[in-house]
Amino acid sequence: MDPGARAEELRKLIEHHNYLYYVLDSPQIGDSEWDKLLRELQEIEAANPELRTPDSPTQRVGAAPVSGFPPHRHLVPMLSLDNAFGEDELRAFYDRVTKALGAEPDLLAELKFDGASISLTYVDGLLEIAATRGDGTTGENVTANAKTVRGIPLRLRDSAPGTIEVRGEVIMFKETFEKLNASRTARGEQVFANPRNAAAGGLRQLDSRLTAERKLNFWCYGVGAVNLAGPGQGDLFGQQTTLAETQSGSIARLRDLGFAVNQNSRVLRGFEELWEFVNACHARRPSL
Repeated sequence: MDPGARAEELRKLIEHHNYLYYVLDSPQIGDSEWDKLLRELQEIEAANPELRTPDSPTQRVGAAPVSGFPPHRHLVPMLSLDNAFGEDELRAFYDRVTKALGAEPDLLAELKFDGASISLTYVDGLLEIAATRGDGTTGENVTANAKTVRGIPLRLRDSAPGTIEVRGEVIMFKETFEKLNASRTARGEQVFANPRNAAAGGLRQLDSRLTAERKLNFWCYGVGAVNLAGPGQGDLFGQQTTLAETQSGSIARLRDLGFAVNQNSRVLRGFEELWEFVNACHARRPSL
């Protein structure tokens, strides 16, 4: 087969299996088979550098160290969440929303990730910039590091023309965290206090090869600016902040685009359903 055609075939095949593994949680091949596909693509690109593309899976392995991270201004600010401690404060929030709307709303309830927030800017379907939250308006450009996180698509599955900011959390699973600390203990290195610190620190490594070693993951929870061509999309940056009429619809659309989303989310009606969801999550928390 022509090297160019085979390279393109391998890129699509690898990203397909990434989608099955990270988004659908239903892998069809083992790690060794995946490694063979990547190795073949690496060999083709090494022999034919002109075939290497910005969204090639081979670009995830890490780049040379940098001296610092340049600033990046978010198209739409990354705002923080408010807190509610206990049933009374949560009910007060619900009552404020109901009063403002003049009717009881449908609610999308989901679990909050404990990692490092990140904003991913895609232009014409291709990942262009990955930036930390920073002060909410301006963050740090950590694109090279983000590319090592396999849960972050380098190209969207539906490459619509335009720009979109995808927001989510870089996280480390408990099992990965335990293995990382075990290896650091064996080398006589200081262990991490919790998975959140390990994930946040990994995202800001000046050497992206060190980020890759952390085996981080990414789950998304929403969007910032949306400026995509097509019916129902915004015409200006920041005018449209959803991909659908509802937040749950936007989350479903993000999943179709290639992102892992929270499978514990629920659409609820009324405060009692909301409070039941909170208590159910508390009961399951140790096993999450």
